[in-house]
Amino acid sequence: VQLQASGGGLVQAGGSLRLSCAASGGRFSSAVLAWYRQAPGKVRESVALIGSGGGLSYADSVKGRFTISRDNAKNMVYLQTNSLKPEDTAVYYCNAVYGSAMYWGQGTQVTVSS
Repeated sequence: VQLQASGGGLVQAGGSLRLSCAASGGRFSSAVLAWYRQAPGKVRESVALIGSGGGLSYADSVKGRFTISRDNAKNMVYLQTNSLKPEDTAVYYCNAVYGSAMYWGQGTQVTVSS
C-alpha cells in the first residue's frame, strides 16, 4: 500500500486548504483512514479519522473547522481545513490501517501565517 498526500501550502489565518491523499494497493474500502500532524518540536498527533463504515472522529482542537471524507471509488481521502489558525501549522500525514497493518504517506506542509 502506498499513500501520496498533497494540497498543503501557505495560507493566511482564517483561510482554507483541502488536503488530499491517494492510496494505491490494498482493499481501500475496508481501511480505517486518518490524518495526523506534527508541528516542529512536538509529537505527531491525530487530527481526524474516518472508519470503513463512515464513522468520524476529530481532535478537539479542530472540531467544527476540519472535515475528513473519503471516496472509495477513487481510493482517496480528504481533509478540508477551514478557519485555519497559526497553531495549525504542521506537516500533515495521511494514515491507513488495513487489518493489522498501518501505512503512512510522506506528509504535506501546511503553514498558516498570522
